[in-house]
Amino acid sequence: MCRHCGAGLDLTLVDLGSAPPSNAYLTRAQLSAVEKWFPLRVLVCENCWLVQTQDFAQPEELFDAEYAYFSGFSDSWVEHCRDYVEVMARRFSLGSDSHFVEVASNDGTLLDFAVKRGIRATGIEPTHATAEVSRGRGHTVVEEFLGGDTGAAIRRDQGPADLIAANNVLAHVPDINSFVAGIAELLAPSGVVTFEFPHLVNLIEYNQFDTIYHEHYSYLSLTAVRTVLGAAGLQVWDVQTLPTHGGSLRVFAQHNDGGPHEVSSAVAEVLEDEVGRGVDTSEYYAAFQRATEVVKDDALAFLLEMRRAGKVVAAYGAAAKGNTLLNFAGVRPDLINFVVDLNPAKQGKFMPGSRIPIVGPEALDSVRTDFLVILPWNLRTEVAEQLAGLRDGGTAFVTFVPDLQVD
Repeated sequence: MCRHCGAGLDLTLVDLGSAPPSNAYLTRAQLSAVEKWFPLRVLVCENCWLVQTQDFAQPEELFDAEYAYFSGFSDSWVEHCRDYVEVMARRFSLGSDSHFVEVASNDGTLLDFAVKRGIRATGIEPTHATAEVSRGRGHTVVEEFLGGDTGAAIRRDQGPADLIAANNVLAHVPDINSFVAGIAELLAPSGVVTFEFPHLVNLIEYNQFDTIYHEHYSYLSLTAVRTVLGAAGLQVWDVQTLPTHGGSLRVFAQHNDGGPHEVSSAVAEVLEDEVGRGVDTSEYYAAFQRATEVVKDDALAFLLEMRRAGKVVAAYGAAAKGNTLLNFAGVRPDLINFVVDLNPAKQGKFMPGSRIPIVGPEALDSVRTDFLVILPWNLRTEVAEQLAGLRDGGTAFVTFVPDLQVD
C-alpha cells in the first residue's frame, strides 16, 4: 500500500533486481560472512503520485551506527550549505534570538555556518557515527528519527523552530506522514521549513536510476509533496529549482492556518510543468525500465572491452548511487580494480555487493590508471578539476549516467 494515502500499488516504475544497502560498506572480516541483499523495486501510486520503493528493509538496517555518508567531504556541498545559511538568514532575518533546526544534520557541516552567524542551532540526526562527529564540533544533536512525538518533544525541550532545514531527507523516511507531522509539531506558528530533494522529473527524463537505492524510500515531485504536506497542515508557498544532485527542488512551507507568506507564482508554474510532462499519468513512467537497461548494457560493454584490452580501470567516489549501478550491472573487481574515496571511514573497506576495495587518493599516484569512472556523476566537474593532473598524465574520465561519456 502507498506510504502516504494507503492506496494499492500496481504500477512499477523500475525493477533493479536486488542489492545490499548502498551505504553498508564491508570490512575485510565481513567478506567471509553472509551479506544481506534486498529486492530493489520502485512503485508508483496512481492516487497521490508518490513514487516509492517496495518495503523490504527496516530503517534501522539502513541507517545504523556505522552509516558512512559524511556530507563534509564534498566541496560543492559545503559551499551549498554556506550559501543556504547566508540566503535564509537574510531572507528571514535570523539572528541570535532565532532557533534553527536541521533535520538529518549529518556531521554538522550546515550547522557550522548557522552557529558562525550567531544563530542558535539544533541538529536531529539518527545515525550515531555522524551525530558524534557533529557533537565533536560543539553542536546540540538529538539522536532520533523525527516523528510526531519527537517533534513535540524537541519543541518542548529546545523551543519551536523559526526555520527548519529538511534538506535531502524527505526521500529517506519510510513513514513520510509521521515525519511531516513531526515537522509541523516543531515549527513555530510563523516559522518556515525548507525541503530539498532530487526532482522526480530529472530522475525520469535524464535516466538517473542510480539515485534509486533502499535508503531512498520516495522519489518526489511537487505534485506529490504538496499533497503530503497539505495532509499535515502545511502549505507550500514557494519553490526553487537547484542544480544539486542532478537537479533538485527547494520547497518552502508554512502552517496553512496563519502562515505569513503569500503563495508565489513559482508554485503554480512548477505544478503546471509537471502536469504538462504527464507526472500524474501512468504513461509517464512506462519507458523507464528499458532506459535503465541501456545504461547497464553500455557500462558492461565498455568495462568488458577495457578488460580484454588490458586496461586498468578504477573508480572515484564510493557513493551510494555508484553501488546501485555496480550491483545492477553485476560489476566486480575484475572490471573495476579499486574505488578511490576521500572519506577515511570508507577507506580500507569494500563496496557492498560488488566488493571492490576502497582506497585513499594516494592510490592514483602509485597505480597507472587508464580510465577513471566517476561514480557520483553529479560531481563530475568538481572531481575533474581536482584530478586535472591525471588527465594530463593520460587518464580518461568516464561516467555512465545518463549515458556513456569518455573524455
